[in-house]
Amino acid sequence: MSAVRPAHAPVSQFPVVGDCLQIGGLPLTELAQRVGRTPFYAYDRSAISRRIELVRKHLPGSVHLHYAIKANPMPELVRHVAAQVDGLDVASAGELEIALASGVEPAAISFAGPGKTDAELARAVAARIVVNLESEGEMERLALIGGRAGARPAVSIRINPDFELKSSGMRMGGGSKPFGVDAERVPDMLARLARLALDFRGFHIFSGSQNLRAAAISEAQEQAIELALRLAAHASAPVRSLNIGGGFGIPYFPGDEPLDLGAVGSRLAALMPRVEKHLPQARVIIELGRYLVGEAGIYVCRVIDRKLSRGRVFLVADGGLHHHLAASGNFGQVVRKNYPALVGNRVLGTERECASVVGPLCTPLDVLADNLEMAKADVGDLIVVLQSGAYGLTASPTAFLGHPPPGEILV
Repeated sequence: MSAVRPAHAPVSQFPVVGDCLQIGGLPLTELAQRVGRTPFYAYDRSAISRRIELVRKHLPGSVHLHYAIKANPMPELVRHVAAQVDGLDVASAGELEIALASGVEPAAISFAGPGKTDAELARAVAARIVVNLESEGEMERLALIGGRAGARPAVSIRINPDFELKSSGMRMGGGSKPFGVDAERVPDMLARLARLALDFRGFHIFSGSQNLRAAAISEAQEQAIELALRLAAHASAPVRSLNIGGGFGIPYFPGDEPLDLGAVGSRLAALMPRVEKHLPQARVIIELGRYLVGEAGIYVCRVIDRKLSRGRVFLVADGGLHHHLAASGNFGQVVRKNYPALVGNRVLGTERECASVVGPLCTPLDVLADNLEMAKADVGDLIVVLQSGAYGLTASPTAFLGHPPPGEILV
């Protein structure tokens, strides 16, 4: 029998009543009946609102908060978030459609991504949103498309900075990257942009994601602001928008500590007078996705078989990596680690055991929990994977082996 993995921290974001997890004020068992089937994702709207309020509390009041739809594009969830933030960031025409339907003003929507097609750029021009330019070639194509439409598209330049967000789960800037324009190329790009029929708004500097170290995030924000100040000197128009990205992480694994949001906010507040002095027209934007919705969501599947194999307990569930690729460890993890998981209708349980939760797919990769200590479960019990509000359903290969997709509900 393999060694027991370290236990996760106790559940704190959702209450437990009568040994049953509560989501959106409902017992998990009642919520499962309401959905009518398993597996499903559930997102707690009050938990999302509390997280947005927490961010607002700690960030300087002049900083604008944007939601990155890629984290979770469920339309009802996006509408809920959109009513509480200052803008939305999209990465495809499909996400743009969701953003426009949310009620947010088009001018508060930005479009990033390194592979925008001409058709997507044309839709962005028609919608009058801001396009984050990822290359000189994209700039030229957008100018031609805008000219044919008789429009002057609003643009920011996405910069690939000459620094990285240290200790980030996924590095999006620094070195050679497909994202954005290398910082040293931006002055020449700005000179060319000034001769095109484009409405320059500012810069988008995104250096990494899923970071739990306040000092690293603050250092990257300071470097982003300094970089923007240097490059602004080459622009033919004032910088009106400065998106310094996000990178705020959430704890997933044993030993992870929550981000010290207060420390991030304090350091950023100290930087704002410099921005206000040298870029007086600029709105500073923090772009967050996972941090706003990740901890507010759960994935729920049902045990359909209980097996014992050479001393190990396997709980075979009706859900797996085809619905939640990240929890299986196949979405960016180098060494597989368990997401926090529990038996939702027996959170504590009168008996405990070490068990592995596996899905219905014919692959050994279909593992949601590997040798994790939890309440003893049986057929019919509900397995819950926490921290599942971001990069869940839409980041998973739902067509794999032809199983039906999971449900989704916002409560």
